[in-house]
Amino acid sequence: MRASHPEPAVAVTLVSALLAIGAGRSAWGVVATAATVLASQLAIGWVNDAIDAPRDALVGRRDKPVALGQLSRRTAAILGALAAVAVVPLGFLSGVPAGLVATLAVTAALLYDWPLKATVLSVVPYTVAFACLPSFVLLGAGKTPPLWIVAAGGLLGAGAHFVNTLPDLADDARTGVRGLPHLLGPRGSLVAAATLLLAATAMLTFGPPGPPKWPGWTALALAFLVLAISSLFVRRDAASKMPFRAVMVVAVLDVLLLLVT
Repeated sequence: MRASHPEPAVAVTLVSALLAIGAGRSAWGVVATAATVLASQLAIGWVNDAIDAPRDALVGRRDKPVALGQLSRRTAAILGALAAVAVVPLGFLSGVPAGLVATLAVTAALLYDWPLKATVLSVVPYTVAFACLPSFVLLGAGKTPPLWIVAAGGLLGAGAHFVNTLPDLADDARTGVRGLPHLLGPRGSLVAAATLLLAATAMLTFGPPGPPKWPGWTALALAFLVLAISSLFVRRDAASKMPFRAVMVVAVLDVLLLLVT
């Protein structure tokens, strides 16, 4: 379980289930949605730890069971492969279009694990996979995903990539990983994350038909306020953790706004 990256797996699965409820799916449809997304998240986590085990061991990661020898790379790889294969039939329980999108999402995510993580294209799998998430849910509900929600999902995913990579930049540099965040550096990655997440907030605010609603305006105002306050901390202390925390807050705001929208 620890090798499956349980926190993001549970979080993304929960968001997907809530989106399915909001889209009007039946109880069975919500279960099918959650099972598909959970399988994809388990596949991503196990495959990631199997591939990265030598690098994780080199930098002394104590939170990685495979790197610590508590779980074999072979076992993690087999579990990851089984979970990835399970995504396909589970996805097609929501219909052919939704099944195809689910397959595309898990394929993109696994391509991040290898080989795109260490290239300038590292942001692409996150963008594609997160754009697929609301599309999968809405297609499963028999609805056509509007362009604005697909774009918002992609922007949120791209921002999440920079946020997720920030704590590991130094360790990745020691093991030869050179993705886009590593090329931009810590400050550049923070700016990229903040910009992308603000763009996602704006898309969720102004994208839906009709005038923007109060949740969107509130999220935008809070996002700008949080990021503005964090910039003051950076001016006082270049090593401040406040920008990272601020970007995480904006990411949570975007997820909540996505659910409300």
